[in-house]
Amino acid sequence: MLPLERLVESDRVHRTVYTDQAIFDREMANIWEKAWVYCGHESQLPKTGDYATVQIGRQPMIMVRGTDSKIRVLYNRCPHRGVQLCGSRQGNTGSTFVCSYHAWTFHLDGRVKGIPLSHGYVGTRMSPDNPDCSMKAAPRVDSYRGFVFASLASEGPSLLEFLGDARIAFDDMCDRSPEGEVEIVPVCHRVVQHSNWKFFMENQLDALHPSVTHQSTGIAAGRVERKLREEGRTPPLYYHYLSTFASSFDQWDSVQTVNFPRGHGILKGYMGLRPDDPDTKEYVAAMYRAYGEKKAEEHLGRSIHHVLVYPYLSVQSPLQQLRVLRPLAPNKTLSEIWHFRLKGVSAAIYRRALWYFNLVNSPATMINADDLENWTKGQWGLESDGGEWVSFHRNYGGDTRDNGVTYSNNGTSEVVMRSQFEAWRQYMSDEAP
Repeated sequence: MLPLERLVESDRVHRTVYTDQAIFDREMANIWEKAWVYCGHESQLPKTGDYATVQIGRQPMIMVRGTDSKIRVLYNRCPHRGVQLCGSRQGNTGSTFVCSYHAWTFHLDGRVKGIPLSHGYVGTRMSPDNPDCSMKAAPRVDSYRGFVFASLASEGPSLLEFLGDARIAFDDMCDRSPEGEVEIVPVCHRVVQHSNWKFFMENQLDALHPSVTHQSTGIAAGRVERKLREEGRTPPLYYHYLSTFASSFDQWDSVQTVNFPRGHGILKGYMGLRPDDPDTKEYVAAMYRAYGEKKAEEHLGRSIHHVLVYPYLSVQSPLQQLRVLRPLAPNKTLSEIWHFRLKGVSAAIYRRALWYFNLVNSPATMINADDLENWTKGQWGLESDGGEWVSFHRNYGGDTRDNGVTYSNNGTSEVVMRSQFEAWRQYMSDEAP
């Protein structure tokens, strides 16, 4: 394997960054178990004792709402013999965690509550006043607009510093609600992709691939749209969700990306999401009442389709969708696909976002399947001896940088990948971006 400093060049990266186990292990230690990682949304835990299990790097964790209503993130491990305390993805544990092996019990903040036959530990180091007898907590937990993050590093940038300008993902999502809040829809799509996590992150802001990869679905949807118009009918918005994927190369090249420090980025809006119909007019009127016309139009007029929070989060804020990665191996990644409901809007407006959730982001859709196939084939190709380098040369040399933000005059520029690997190199070399 090449030395770490030679794996990433300004216009290409070595294939082993996608395939090597030692590099993956270092990513877990240097990136995933140090950076702020998304755990969930506050609305997942409405009651005391509600919990959701989550993986942070290699670490099994529990996000739980305590008796003081505070949300904590604890290691999912009994300090006695190491047994995981919560075996389900989510649930309610009541007022305590109870180990299923030897019945040690813990308060919801992780403090030990009861040790069976505790006299057996008299004179040993395992006494209730020893912190080693309590559940270990994530060193840092914070939230922004109801979205909960944890860091397993005791020091580092604050959550707001880490998010930087990428926090617009959560502002844009919440600001589209007349109440300024969203609540999670409890159904989560989970997909295991047989490829490295970087394929997903690169793909989300890759504006060249849609008209190639998703051509068959986009063209088919476009034909239906045209037929409905010829019959004098208005095509439902969900056909537009799909037909836009078949836009020309030139159209995609006009869609801009903005690339922030730490690998975060934005793909600007490319779809019309505001039809002129009674449901939309009712929604806009509610927004005007809540914010005033000027501020409401600012919220509704943002040009955003994707926001990436590197290295694990893709937020489609205008459609209230969020996808989060949980890497499992160099060639295996779990993606969780969550949907949110805007508080204070009608069922009709909610259904529009739900269409996208099911038509584009669910495991059953052809759009998702197209991407998964390409990423799998990409992984296979990079594991072969067919070449040593991955090219990110498109529009190289045409980037401009202003206050740490990188732009390109071409929306299909591979500046997205170059920006992500600049952050990756810093993380991996212990130069936290």
